This record gives sequence, C-alpha cells and structure tokens, in this order.
Amino acid sequence: QFYEKTPFPNYENMEGVNDLVKKSEKGYYAKFMNEQIPFNVNVLEVGCGTGQLTNYLGLASRNVFGTDMCLNSLKLAEVFRSQNNINNSSFYQMNLFNPIFKENNFHLVICQGVLHHTSDPYLGFQTISKLVIKGGYIIIGLYNKYGRLITDARRVFFRITGDRLKFIDPRLKKTDRGKLKRESWFNDQYKHPHETKHTIDEVLNWFKENDIEFINSIPKSKPFMPITINEKLFKPIPKGNYLDHLIVQLNSIIDGYREGGLFIMIGKKQ
Repeated sequence: QFYEKTPFPNYENMEGVNDLVKKSEKGYYAKFMNEQIPFNVNVLEVGCGTGQLTNYLGLASRNVFGTDMCLNSLKLAEVFRSQNNINNSSFYQMNLFNPIFKENNFHLVICQGVLHHTSDPYLGFQTISKLVIKGGYIIIGLYNKYGRLITDARRVFFRITGDRLKFIDPRLKKTDRGKLKRESWFNDQYKHPHETKHTIDEVLNWFKENDIEFINSIPKSKPFMPITINEKLFKPIPKGNYLDHLIVQLNSIIDGYREGGLFIMIGKKQ
C-alpha cells in the first residue's frame, strides 16, 4: 500500500533512454554492472520498483526480468519500457516469497533495498537464492545497522518538527531533482511503515547456510579498500574478520548517510 501511493524512484524529468543512462551512470555502481554482466544471460531484479535498473540493464543484449508487488510502480516501468522500445526488459507482479519462475533459472539475481521491508528477510533471501543457477551470482542490498543510524536520528527529528527543515538530508537540498523526486526519496527513507537493519556478518552467515560463496561487497568487507573506477564487482576479495567488518560499518555511519545506509553483498552459488 505504501508503494502504491509512493512509487520509488520516480521517473520525473526522465523522458528517454539518454536520460535513463545519464541518471543510472551518475554513480559508478550501475555502470559497473552493465559493463560486467555478460550478454545473452538471464537477469532477475526482485523488487524492481519503477524498473529503472531493469530497463537500464535491458538496453544491452541480455534478458532482464523485473518483478515487484506494486502494480503502480510496474506500470511506470512498463510505460517507460514500451515508449522507448526497450525490448530486452519485461515486468511481472510477483511475491518474492512465492516466485513465478523455476529454480536454477537465472545467471544473476539482484535484490536491493527490498528484503529489509519484508516480514522475514532471511526467508526471502533463501527463496530468491534458489532461482540462481549453480555458478551464478546474487546481489542483495540491505540497510546496515550502523550506516542507518544518522537516518534514524533524522527520522526522529522530522517526527518532532512536523517534517520541517528537510534540507538536513543532503539529497533533499539538491537542486538537480524535481519536487516529486525529492518527495519520493523523503517518503521512502523516513515514512516507510516497516524496515529492519542488518550487518555484514549476518549476511555472510546467510551465504554460508545456503552454499553461496562471498565474492565482493560495497563498502568493501575490509577497511581501507576503496571502490575505484576499475572496480570488478564479480572478482573475489578477502572477506575479512569481525573486527574488519566492525570498522567498515562504523565508518559507514559517516559515509552511508547520503545513501540511507545501504550496503551491498555479492555472492556466487556453489
């Protein structure tokens, strides 16, 4: 119900493919994925929202499927896809706990900013990981227990002040985005009815229990390992230890405040 009223992210001021590419490649992450995901493979985005990443990855020669529970978001995704003749993307309404696809079917499953809004994030992870072929990859993005602290503090501040002084969120004081886009971000970050927070070690346990090898993460699982313009998302890195993870996550209190404290974990199915 929340996302039917508040589709996220919004397509405001995005008229065509050039706008989509420009927006997607503002940060390196989506660009890395598009460059490094092979052609002619099956890719599934679970909880695609308005489908911007699905449509972006579908510009290349690969089969990209976007799924979500929210019909309003899917309609926005499909309108953009059809108007811009993006023939390699398709959209479906799906409950991630009851997939409409066969197991062992996708070379890559992406689920970012989704599981922490469900009733059982681990069960959701178990379910969607079964859709990955052996030797395939899964990417999940979750709110971090530490990286989310500043957002939580701002949420309390907005509740006390009646949503005034929104400029304390760096994204809301930017002038390069329209009113709808700012409202969409504000509602998603501060008005969502349910969210959970997670840690690197917790997700590593998820991987271990489901025969998934840790490959990479953003931020890196060891401190002082920056993301570079030559980053290889699917190249294994050291997973580090508990102390490494604690340092990285404490650092994300500062670094993660702009992006809502999201961290990304990449694994390979054994």
